[in-house]
Amino acid sequence: MNRKPTVMFVCLHNAGRSQMAAALLTHLAGDGIEVRSAGTEPADQINPAAVAVMAELGIDITAQVPKVVTPDAVEASDVVITMGCGDTCPYFPGVSYRDWELDDPADQPLDTVRAIRDDIAERVRALIAELVRRFG
Repeated sequence: MNRKPTVMFVCLHNAGRSQMAAALLTHLAGDGIEVRSAGTEPADQINPAAVAVMAELGIDITAQVPKVVTPDAVEASDVVITMGCGDTCPYFPGVSYRDWELDDPADQPLDTVRAIRDDIAERVRALIAELVRRFG
C-alpha cells in the first residue's frame, strides 16, 4: 500500500462487534492497515462469548478493553464502520462511513455469536479488498 489507511470500528459498548471486527481486520491485514475500535457507551469488559468465538479462530482478544470513542480518533480515520450505535455515533464531513447492520452479540448463545463473527469476517475481507484498491 502506498499509504497505510486507518479504519475505526464503532459500536455501542465496544465489547463485541467492534472488538471482533478490529481483531479480524488486524489478523487478516497484518500491519497494512491501522485499526481502532471504540464505543459510545463502553462496557466494563469484553463480551466473554466474543472472546470464546474469536479464540476458536486462534485470535486472542482477552487483553482488549472497551474504549470510549473520541472525536479526534474518528476524524483521523479514513473509514469509520458503525455497528448499531445509531445517532450516538459521531459524524465528521470528509470521513468515509459504512454502517454494518449486525445483531448485538450481548446475551446471545455461542452459535448466534459465531454467526455474527462469520458475518463480520466476510465484511472485513470485502473491506480489505476495497482498501487495497483505494490506497494500494
